[in-house]
Amino acid sequence: MLPEPVDPFSAVADPRRRAILEMLTERERPVNEIVEHLGVDQPSVSKALRVLRDHGLVESLKQGRFRVYRINAQRIKAVHDWTLIFEPFWAHQLSRIKANAERRVRPAGPSSRESGKNTEYQP
Repeated sequence: MLPEPVDPFSAVADPRRRAILEMLTERERPVNEIVEHLGVDQPSVSKALRVLRDHGLVESLKQGRFRVYRINAQRIKAVHDWTLIFEPFWAHQLSRIKANAERRVRPAGPSSRESGKNTEYQP
């Protein structure tokens, strides 16, 4: 039986693990700093870090008596690349929202051509 492939998407499904990843984008951090920042117990943070490490999203380095964690950007790139397929959808949605907002700002009544006045919204 083949081992199950490690899927980075399952690792980022948990909000606590995402919070840890966000912290690690700023710089490498030891476990105790992550614990303090998140305000949760150390075993919970260690468990989350283990999942992230097992999925290849973080790496740990030994620095003196401490383990320091950092992002493995290459593995996170797979998540980033996949989300890019939705970018046209969001760009389209933003265009629709802008058009709706602009329609609501224009005053009702005769068009500017009919009245000879410019009633278009101008920022």
